[in-house]
Amino acid sequence: MFQIIKSEDIEDNVFKLIDQDWALIAAGNKQKYNMMTASWAGMGILWGKKVVFIFIRLSRYTYKFVEESDVFSLNFFEEKYRPILNLCGTKSGGDIDKMKEPGLTSLEENNCVYFEEARLVIICKKIYYQDLIPAQFLDPKIKSNYANRDYHRMYIGEILSAYRK
Repeated sequence: MFQIIKSEDIEDNVFKLIDQDWALIAAGNKQKYNMMTASWAGMGILWGKKVVFIFIRLSRYTYKFVEESDVFSLNFFEEKYRPILNLCGTKSGGDIDKMKEPGLTSLEENNCVYFEEARLVIICKKIYYQDLIPAQFLDPKIKSNYANRDYHRMYIGEILSAYRK
């Protein structure tokens, strides 16, 4: 069972949580949603709000779901769910039915899907977005992440609620 927590009570090391555990970003409602695995994100305080920021390439199938939604969720799982995270990070929702194939149980809050199997869930309301502009990369090595010039859009989401098991 999930327990509602304050965002400041998230005890995980954010660097490990995102870089090693990975997030499953989901958008849409129980009737129609998609999700993708991500290891580029962050959490902090901005404009006096507790926020997360995520990055999605415009070429990703999940992009249209995040664009069309006011909210999105970040879902974090125990290690035994790594195969599902791998699937959701390597297969497009345009090619497979991510509502069925991963076998996750969808739940919904504020017209936003999240997953019963997650150990930590963060539900966010979009409050800002910005396309990454290559001319503004101050470290030239960053461009190596974009051989196909498929740059990310950054979304900043205010944390509405958080749950842990």
